[in-house]
Amino acid sequence: MGETYNLPFFTAQSPDEKRIPELRRELRRHEYLYYVSDSPEISDVEYDALMNELKQLEAAHPEFVTPDSPTQRVGGKPTEGFRKVAHSRPMLSLDNAYSPEELAAWDHRVRALAQPRHGKAVEFDEKSTGDDWPQVIAEFDEEMRIAAQPLPIDYMAELKMDGLSVALRYEPVENGSARFAIGITRGDGQTGEDVTTNIRTIHSVPLTVSAVQLAAAGLPPAFEVRGEVVMPQKAFVRLNEEREQQGLALAVNPRNAAAGTLRTLDPSVVAQRSLDFYAYFLLVEGEYWPQGQRATLNALATLGFRVNPRHELVTSIEEMTRFIDQTEADRSSLGYEIDGVVLKVDAYETQRRLGFTGRAPRWAIAYKFAARSGITQVNSITVQVGRTGKLTPVAELTPVFIGGTTVSRATLHNADFIERLGLKLGDWVSVERGGDVIPKVVEVLEDADHPRGKQPFVFPSECPECLSAVVRTKGEVDFRCVNADCPAKLRESLLHFASRGVMNIEGLGKAVVQQLLEHNLVHSVADLYSLTEEQLTSLDRLARRSARMLLEEIDRSKKAGLARVLMGLGIRFVGERTAELLAEEFGSIDALRAASAEELERVEEVGPRISQAILEFFAQPANLALIQSLKNAGVEMTAEKKQRSAQLAGLTFVLTGTLPTLTRDEAKAKIEAAGGKTAASVSKKTSYVVAGDEAGSKLDKARELKVPVLDEAGLLALLNAAPFTN
Repeated sequence: MGETYNLPFFTAQSPDEKRIPELRRELRRHEYLYYVSDSPEISDVEYDALMNELKQLEAAHPEFVTPDSPTQRVGGKPTEGFRKVAHSRPMLSLDNAYSPEELAAWDHRVRALAQPRHGKAVEFDEKSTGDDWPQVIAEFDEEMRIAAQPLPIDYMAELKMDGLSVALRYEPVENGSARFAIGITRGDGQTGEDVTTNIRTIHSVPLTVSAVQLAAAGLPPAFEVRGEVVMPQKAFVRLNEEREQQGLALAVNPRNAAAGTLRTLDPSVVAQRSLDFYAYFLLVEGEYWPQGQRATLNALATLGFRVNPRHELVTSIEEMTRFIDQTEADRSSLGYEIDGVVLKVDAYETQRRLGFTGRAPRWAIAYKFAARSGITQVNSITVQVGRTGKLTPVAELTPVFIGGTTVSRATLHNADFIERLGLKLGDWVSVERGGDVIPKVVEVLEDADHPRGKQPFVFPSECPECLSAVVRTKGEVDFRCVNADCPAKLRESLLHFASRGVMNIEGLGKAVVQQLLEHNLVHSVADLYSLTEEQLTSLDRLARRSARMLLEEIDRSKKAGLARVLMGLGIRFVGERTAELLAEEFGSIDALRAASAEELERVEEVGPRISQAILEFFAQPANLALIQSLKNAGVEMTAEKKQRSAQLAGLTFVLTGTLPTLTRDEAKAKIEAAGGKTAASVSKKTSYVVAGDEAGSKLDKARELKVPVLDEAGLLALLNAAPFTN
C-alpha cells in the first residue's frame, strides 16, 4: 500500500524490519474486510494470531510503535475528562418534514431558489455583446456567471442514522498518507468534546489512509470526515443482558447507549461495546468537498470508510417517496436504528446557491418517520415542577418497547389534557414517541381486552416539592408554584442554566446539582460562581480532579455571551432565537432593561406577549439582584450590537412568494439592517407587502386592506432611497 517506516536500529537484512509493516498492512486489510465491507477472508483465530505477532514484535521494539498501528486502537490509561474543541465549521442540524406534503413543499422551495438569478443574468447579458465577448467573460466574477445558469436538482437519499454525530480530522504524515488525528463530538454544534482515544477503538474508523487511496479519491492528506457513531442492535441487546446480570439499570435505546459509551472515560470499556461508524460528509480546509454528495460518498468509500450502502440518487418527489416507503418497510431488519431518511441536493454549486438559514442548510432535509406507538397501562401519575414553577403531570407506565426504546413514562401535558382524555389510574392507553423522541399518551382504550380504570386523578392543590399553594392564571392551562424559594424551581433553573444550549457547563448534571442543594451550597445560579474546590470535593463521588474541571467549566461560562445569559435567566417566552435577536438589538443587559415595550416590539419576532414578559421580569427586584450578582461574579452581559440604519425605522414588511434574485432571508436581512421590521402576516399595521412569483393569500390580504405592494425592484429602490412608483 506504499507504506514505509524509518527503523534506524534494524539492519538492512532484519526480518523484523520487513515483517512489522507487512503485518500492519495485512491487519488493516482484514479490519476493512470485516468491519466495513462485511466480507471477512480469515477466521477470528487467524486474525488474533496476526495481531499477537505484531504485538510481540512491537513489544520487542517499542521505539517503532506508531500511533496508527492496529495495536494502538486501545491503549493508555483511562482519561480524566474531555477537553472542548471548536469545530472547523458548525455542525448544523437539519429541518424536518413529517409528511409527503411537507417534503413536496421543500422540494418546491429548493427548485425556486435554484433558478437563475435573473437580475444578475440581465446585467451579464447587457455587457456581453459584440467582439468584446471573451473579454467580458473574463471580467465577470465566477459567482455572477453561476447565478445566471440553471443548476441541477438531483437529490441523494440516505438513511438517517440514529446515533451520535462526530467529526474526524486527518493530518498528513511523511510518506504522503494521512493519519487519524482527532475525533470530536457534535456538542452544541460550535464546540464539541475531544473523544479521540475512544474513537480509535472503533474498527470501522481507519487509523491511516494511504497515499494510494488519497490519490484515487483526489484528496489532499489533510481532511475531515463527518458521520454517525451507532451501536448495532445486537450489541445493544448484549449490553443490556450484561447490565441485567450485574443488577444495573438497562440502557434506554441504542442511541443513548452509543452516546454514553463514547463519553466513557475508559477506552477499554468503549472497545468492548462494538460501536460502528458510518461516514457521510467530507470537508477540506473547513469547507464541504466541492464535488457533490454522490462523489463524496464514493470518495469516502475509496478512503476506506464505511458508507451506508442504502443510498440512491433521486430526481422527483415520486422517487423520494418510493425510497422512503421502502426504507420504512425494511427498517426493522437493518440491524441498527434509523429514524428517517435524509435528502441532500447532490450538486455542490446548487448547495452554494441555496445556502443556509441560521440553524440548517436549505439544501437538505430530514424526513422523519411517523411516531411509533404501543399499548400499556397507567400505574400512577406523578407531577413534576419545572424551573418556571409549571406543574406537569407524567404517566408512570408499565414498561413497553416502542421503536427501539423501553418507555416507562409519558407526558400528560396539563390538567385539561387529562380531563379531555377522561384518564383514570389503571387505564390502558396508546403511547406514541412523538417525532420518535418524546413519549406521550394519545388516547385511552376501552374494550374487552382493555377494561377502564376506576380511580380518577385529582390534580394537586399544593406543590409536590415545597407544599406551597399552586395557582392557575386566568386564560392559562398550566398550574404553577409561585413560591420563589421552591427547591424544584431552583434545581431545574440550575440544570437549565448549565445545559449545553445555554451556558454549557459540562459536569453540572442532576446528581451534582442535587447535592449542591442538599448541602445548601447554592441559592441561585449566581452562587455557582462562588463555589470552591473544597466545597465540591465534599460532595459524593466528586474527586479533586473532577472538582477542578467543573470549576474551570464554570469559569469558562462567564464568556458565553449576552444571548446565552438571557436564555439562562429563564425569561418566559425568550428562547434561543429571541435571545439572539435581543442581544443583537440592544448590545447589553442594561440597554435591554431600559427598553420600553415599543422599543422591544421593534425587534423581529418580539410581540406584545414577549415584550410584556420581559418588562415583568425586569420589574422584579429579585431578578435585578440576580443580574447584579452575576455581574459581580464576572459574567459578561454584552454582545456586539447589530448595526442598523434608521432608513426604514417604523416600517413593517411582509414577504411573500419567490423573489427574482433575493432569497427570503436575504431580503429580510436587508430590511432589518435598514431599521425595518418583518412580520409573518398582513394586517392594517403592515407598511408594505413585498411580493414575488407565486405570491399567495398574503397578497390577496394586502389588496383587501389596501396595503402598498412592492416587487423586488421596488424594495431595492426603497432601500437605496431612490424614487419609485407603486
